[in-house]
Amino acid sequence: MSSTAPHGPAFTLRAGLPYDADALAVIEQRCFAHPWTRGSLLRDLAENPLARYLVAEADGAVVGYAGLWLAAGEGNINNVAVLPEYRRRGIADSMLSSLITACEMEGAEAFTLEVRASNDAAIALYLRHGFAPEGVRKAYYEDNGEDAIIMWRRRKEETTE
Repeated sequence: MSSTAPHGPAFTLRAGLPYDADALAVIEQRCFAHPWTRGSLLRDLAENPLARYLVAEADGAVVGYAGLWLAAGEGNINNVAVLPEYRRRGIADSMLSSLITACEMEGAEAFTLEVRASNDAAIALYLRHGFAPEGVRKAYYEDNGEDAIIMWRRRKEETTE
């Protein structure tokens, strides 16, 4: 799958594979205060039947990834990360949209995630994709005690509105 963003060069999306663990670990180190280890990523990519990963490639390298665990019709989104120099090019939007669509084709009815309360860019991304805040996990993040906002995206027929 290839895409051209209005603000930058083309990028491609593909399924994450075990050999991507090194690149994903670098992205984790650059994007998160408490990154997942290469070993954790490799186990997810190679051994976890619930794991679904997409990677984004641009300029010949992996520049972003999105991953979730799919169980009992729900997708628990673990991470959406793009290297800082590749942000604002539509990569996270494309990865999230493609991951959700693929999992819905597998029968997913709902998706959930936690996001830092201060991460306005990520919150805006999730809102654009139909997620809504439904709760707070107090002092969720170990590095600074920041709260996490719990967000859900449910199929329209499941809402109580």
